[in-house]
Amino acid sequence: MKLYDLELSGNCYKVRLFAALANIELEIVPVDFMAGEHKSSVMLALNPFGQLPVLEHGEVVLRDSQAMLVYLARLYDLESWLPSDPQQMAEVQQWLSTAANEIQHGPNVARLVDKFGFEFDKPTALDISAGILTLLNDHLAEHDWLALEHPTIADCAVMPYVAIAPEGGISLDDYPHILAWIDRIKQLPGFIGMPGQI
Repeated sequence: MKLYDLELSGNCYKVRLFAALANIELEIVPVDFMAGEHKSSVMLALNPFGQLPVLEHGEVVLRDSQAMLVYLARLYDLESWLPSDPQQMAEVQQWLSTAANEIQHGPNVARLVDKFGFEFDKPTALDISAGILTLLNDHLAEHDWLALEHPTIADCAVMPYVAIAPEGGISLDDYPHILAWIDRIKQLPGFIGMPGQI
């Protein structure tokens, strides 16, 4: 099973992190993003969006990090990470949607502006970030984990871009429950960091 990967991508890190926590072996295939390799004909054949990560498992090719987390959890029948019970699955799924929406358009966009020089709307990203980080902090004041009172793929999906929010000029100092949650994730058996960031 191959993960076409960019080390500095939070979306790629989500998949590497979950695989490490769940003891799933991945072949990591680095992609030279700065040289435009993600737009090469080989990579576009795998993902016409020209984005990373890409997961290739036999005939299965996936292009979305949240979808990859779901695929790996169900492929290996990891009930604790993604239950098959409809209500519990939905509780996890709602946080995957948060990762793909508020987290993606808030902390991630702010980081893309500050760290990589993308010309995105940073004031809007900061507004979105303030809202979602407050919501997360309030939720984590009453829960150790995002869903089901134990680690799930929801935590793997949401944590990366939250943890590296300071790279977008967003301090986490006012969110003590988020910081405690990040520390809990770091204490999980098998945890791997994101080089230079987490």
